[in-house]
Amino acid sequence: MKKDLQIKNPIIKIVDFNFYYQKSMHKVQILKKINLKIAPNQITTIIGRTGCGKSTLLWSINRLNELKSRTFIEGQIFFKNISIYDKNISLINLRKKIGLVFQEPTPFPMSIYNNLSLALKISSKKTKPEIYEDVKSALIKVNLWNDVQDRLHSSALELSGGQQQKLSIARCIINKPDVILMDEPTSSLDPISREIIEALILQLKKSYTIILVTHSLSQASKISDYVVYLDQGMVIEFGRAHHIFTQPQKKLTEQYIRGVVDN
Repeated sequence: MKKDLQIKNPIIKIVDFNFYYQKSMHKVQILKKINLKIAPNQITTIIGRTGCGKSTLLWSINRLNELKSRTFIEGQIFFKNISIYDKNISLINLRKKIGLVFQEPTPFPMSIYNNLSLALKISSKKTKPEIYEDVKSALIKVNLWNDVQDRLHSSALELSGGQQQKLSIARCIINKPDVILMDEPTSSLDPISREIIEALILQLKKSYTIILVTHSLSQASKISDYVVYLDQGMVIEFGRAHHIFTQPQKKLTEQYIRGVVDN
């Protein structure tokens, strides 16, 4: 298993990372001594039972956890060898380069087109034709263009659940990120839509690094390149997906894969 951990030129590197939040008079530790290297243009999936810290770890990678009150960290997270806690880091730019797709589809109550163009209008000096081309490109990348090209100015809320999640992914990639964080992006979808989004995730890894949180072991085994198993805020095992699912090295990992540990 050693060779699986020797990831050269990781795009994300997490070093001795601890995360706490304040509860009453006490600090509660959620993540404990996390050390990970994330390979570029691969799908790294974080698995583990409810409450083990999966989403907390994911949200820490672009500092969205700081939106919660009274949180504390120790250690470092590096993106392209630069600390995300560097005093010169712009959080707006960081979150563009490391985007997040949420569990529930999150279309804004506006047109399909404006869902995508809004960020570009605010943050860039692009012309209307340039914005249109960026919107079209993002919709093509998520395989939604053919479905919506004739109704770009209809409400995004009229789309199906699967289409809304595609739109949410398109809204993420229109900012040209390097990394896409996905927090259980298929858990609210029907089985057909789930398969469509899984196929899309596999397609997107050609252009983006993807870090995925899921409760679905079948999904993790099907689309992951690497898997992280968390338990009680600690990395129990990290390796290539096929090794984790067929030859786990840790007893806790084996128990979880076999279903001995409750989800």
